[in-house]
Parts: sequence; C-alpha cells; structure tokens
Amino acid sequence: MADTDKDTASSTESVRISPMQRLLDNHFLLLFIGVVVPTVFYLLWGVMELSQIPIAQ
Repeated sequence: MADTDKDTASSTESVRISPMQRLLDNHFLLLFIGVVVPTVFYLLWGVMELSQIPIAQ
C-alpha cells in the first residue's frame, strides 16, 4: 500500500501546468488584460487621429 501512495505522490508532482493554462485560470489577470488592452489601443488611435489634424493658420 505504501508503494501505491508513493507512486501517486510522484505522479502528481511530475504533472506540470502549462503557462497558458495558468494564464486562463487567473481571473483577475484576464480582467486586467481585458481592460488595459482596449484602453491602450483607443489611446493610441486617438493620438494618431490628433496627429493627422492639420494645423490651423
């Protein structure tokens, strides 16, 4: 019985969680990315639009 417990413990230790799975399991990180990415894109889009407005004479 001790051998099976040891095998079970060693098999659970060898299981590695992929980085993508760890990212998808972190709800707060997903929320942060979902808020920050659109904000940065809209800010960059706005700056590009402002830079294309001709200067008044």
